[in-house]
Amino acid sequence: MTAASTTYQELRDHNGRVYRVGETPHDLMGRSRTWMVWLPWAAMFAVSVFEYGWGAVVGTLEKKYGWSLGDVFWLASVWVVFQAGVAFPAGRLREKGIVSAKAAMLTAAGCSAIGYVTIAHSGNLLLAFIGYSVLGGTGAGLVYATCINMVGKWYPEKRGARTGFVNGAFAYGAVPFIYVFSAFLRPDNYTAILDLIGLYMLVIVGICGFLFKDPPKNWWPRHIDPVNWVRDTKENVSLAKNPPALKQYSPMEAIRTGMLPLMWVALVIIGGVSLFGINFQVPFAKASGFGPFVAASSAGVLSIVNGTGRAIVGLVSDRIGRRQTLTAVLVIAAIAQFGVLYAGNTHNLVLFMVFAFLVGFGGGAFYPLFASLVPDYFGENNNASNYGLVYSAKLLGGVGGGGLAAAVVAAWGYNGAYVLAGCIALLSAGITLFLRQPGRSKRDAEERAAMSPAEAAS
Repeated sequence: MTAASTTYQELRDHNGRVYRVGETPHDLMGRSRTWMVWLPWAAMFAVSVFEYGWGAVVGTLEKKYGWSLGDVFWLASVWVVFQAGVAFPAGRLREKGIVSAKAAMLTAAGCSAIGYVTIAHSGNLLLAFIGYSVLGGTGAGLVYATCINMVGKWYPEKRGARTGFVNGAFAYGAVPFIYVFSAFLRPDNYTAILDLIGLYMLVIVGICGFLFKDPPKNWWPRHIDPVNWVRDTKENVSLAKNPPALKQYSPMEAIRTGMLPLMWVALVIIGGVSLFGINFQVPFAKASGFGPFVAASSAGVLSIVNGTGRAIVGLVSDRIGRRQTLTAVLVIAAIAQFGVLYAGNTHNLVLFMVFAFLVGFGGGAFYPLFASLVPDYFGENNNASNYGLVYSAKLLGGVGGGGLAAAVVAAWGYNGAYVLAGCIALLSAGITLFLRQPGRSKRDAEERAAMSPAEAAS
């Protein structure tokens, strides 16, 4: 049966939201929607080497090309600007039907490959900014934005856990490359290794993208009654703490609620702290007297926990609430900054690895929480644009966590940089306390948060 011959009906819940029910994933794309979890996961896994592997490759590039620490981290900062900046325009083009998910991903495959091939063959800093930062950042950004929104569209009733799982691949996918870079990458072999990484991203992202397909707007899985789902906590265990959006908000409507700008500010701050931790984990470990293997292991731990933590918080947030989980994660991120500084200064290897664990968890787990909060607050139909706006906060966060952070380290040392990171992470946690779902009063939100699932269903 094809989508064209499949009948569907549109149902409305008590808030007036529309659900398109009747078409199965097999009707729409000829296969299970599980594919729309594993394909985005694989593509995110492939491009994770850009952000989470950079700290391990910069030493070789500095030796080979004579680049300074500031040069390599400004490359990372500009990469983040384009990686985050492409999310909103790409989302709008997808929602308007101008660019398909497949087209976005195939473009991403080519741009991502160019990023690593460029730095493999040229020490010209301008070419590196164009190839690695601009094109590579655009490619990785297209992968990130397309994959996160894809899984949310196919799993509107299981958003937290599925989004966290896919989001996590963007971190721990870099782990094998962190060890390869730290153990084997040298000025005499870097070209072949970086070329292979470019080819790897081209093939994986290209294959995944070729199989991508969006569901229709308002699509809902046929085996779940959406009207009962928004009322019955037996069907929807997340309902008590994470009620669905009251309406489908356009980007301008979402901005006018005040909640989207608040999310944006919080993400600017914590995004910079996260990237600072990622970029400077290996350099700080080496500066603290730990050997290359320990430095690589601390970065590996950070990346693994950064990724797996994203999946875990999705499950936790279903139970205790997305906003509550987000605040807790940001407090952990703040504490971790002070802890890793203390462990490094006291040369305590065990504590250093423990706090590298916490830096990884706190520095990544907030991304799927923001990704789930946006459709929770503003609905799914414009999620590519709305989340693209929120995620654009990483533009400023990337500058702060890369080039500006390098300047802070140069001026104040690691002590000043880590103390500053911890303090502003606490500020971000404080901002999230003011988040509440649009259309619900603060009192209503507080009462619902305090309810048991049985009370919320009544």
